[in-house]
Amino acid sequence: MIPGFPGALRFYAVMLLCASTVCKSAPSAPTPAPDWTGSFVARVEALAVLQTLNVELLSHDSATLTLERWCDVHKLASPPRIVAARVRDIDKPPTPEQRRELGVAATDAVRYRRVRLMCGTLVLSEADNWYVPGRLTPEMNQLLDTTDSPFGVVVRPLHFQRHTLSSTLLWLPLPAGWEMNAASRRGVSADQPMPRVAADQPMPAQLLEHRAVLTLPDGTPFSEVVETYTDKVLAFPMTP
Repeated sequence: MIPGFPGALRFYAVMLLCASTVCKSAPSAPTPAPDWTGSFVARVEALAVLQTLNVELLSHDSATLTLERWCDVHKLASPPRIVAARVRDIDKPPTPEQRRELGVAATDAVRYRRVRLMCGTLVLSEADNWYVPGRLTPEMNQLLDTTDSPFGVVVRPLHFQRHTLSSTLLWLPLPAGWEMNAASRRGVSADQPMPRVAADQPMPAQLLEHRAVLTLPDGTPFSEVVETYTDKVLAFPMTP
């Protein structure tokens, strides 16, 4: 008998058992979201990704569907479905400017609705919505009153169009004038920290704000929205 041979057999048997059962069933650690502020390149990438989302939102009528595609492509949740969590017991009367943009008189009914659009457990945006109930169907008004359904999903049968009033970046990953100093970074490693003026500016919780009016196919406005997109839109795992 070869000394130690039975012990070696037992060792390899345990290893095979681990490979076929225990080791395979052990959950892998989730891939952390990237650090968007740790280096010059990371901040350039953050700006590029944020502007990509901005363009997607500006080029589509439904912010809800755009976020759902974003959630899917960036694997933010499984299944990649956007759900609305309504914030109740809050009211914001429309301003005179908003009434003008909606084309309603001071006595016309305008309802307010606030929701958080979520992909899985991540709040991707918070939306304030002022809408004219008289320009929606009774069924739509009932859904908006009694459910948390996203506004864009409820009014989709109207074949509405979205007209952006403003688009504002609430976070600038790079300091003003950074492009004028690009030459000074020649020969410097791309993963080195940014100069102090940028390194001291962490990523805030709110990154992007859109104001838009939704109109019927004939151009009649029926809703004004203010959408604030959070840092969770960048919380996707990086592929190694």
